[in-house]
Amino acid sequence: MTVTKTKDLTLCALFVALIAAGAFIKIPVPVIPFTLQTLFTMLAGLLLGAKRGCTAVCIYIILGLMGLPIFASGGGPGYIFQPSFGYLIGFAVGAYVTGVIAGKSDHPSYKRLLAANFAGLAIVYLFGMVYYGLISNFYLGTPIGLWPLFLYCFLLVVPGDIVLCILGAILAKRLRPWIGIERE
Repeated sequence: MTVTKTKDLTLCALFVALIAAGAFIKIPVPVIPFTLQTLFTMLAGLLLGAKRGCTAVCIYIILGLMGLPIFASGGGPGYIFQPSFGYLIGFAVGAYVTGVIAGKSDHPSYKRLLAANFAGLAIVYLFGMVYYGLISNFYLGTPIGLWPLFLYCFLLVVPGDIVLCILGAILAKRLRPWIGIERE
């Protein structure tokens, strides 16, 4: 029992660190920075399971809100009012859903892992775009229409995330036997 708890804590901490590091590996695109956070949050759900993966992402968010500059554009409690904060919320929910879908099988196929990644990605974009629109229109006072929101917050960045979904499924299929996390 103690070995399992230690292993879970270690793996959660590892994924918190990976997600934080992924924020600093940036590919510049307009509006939303493209980072490797999506890949690491997907892998958290796929490799740690729904609860542990979501926990790792939530710990990352809490550390950033406490003031550690680990988000893509800084940190601190004021980050809640950044238009991109919704994507962070989406990362937590997406990791959970990804873990639930992948965890329905002890040995998920590439197809199941890919479906889990796409479902998680859809959730990330749903939370991110809704939050971006609400913050821009009602808090910042810089209205954004539906088409620009869809263009800048989805169409321009989703191709890279689709590649990350495929890469995440391949990595998860190869790494799951090594990690040996029990089903939740």
